[in-house]
Amino acid sequence: MKCRPGCGACCIAPSISSPIPGMPNGKPAGVPCIHLTDDFQCAIFHSPDRPAVCAGFMPEEIICGKDRLDALKILAELE
Repeated sequence: MKCRPGCGACCIAPSISSPIPGMPNGKPAGVPCIHLTDDFQCAIFHSPDRPAVCAGFMPEEIICGKDRLDALKILAELE
């Protein structure tokens, strides 16, 4: 599965405990990453500063569901 354009659920729903550029303490669950753009894209997707936890996250239907809202719900429940 490829990332769904305009989703960004993985940049909102889960907590991230590792440092993110501009977010040295990571981010809490349910809080959008500061690098999430208005169109729900990652502004540092191709940057070497992108955290390994983000780079290692691979979209899967069981996690991403049928649409963005489904992905947000699934990821929040897993959190």
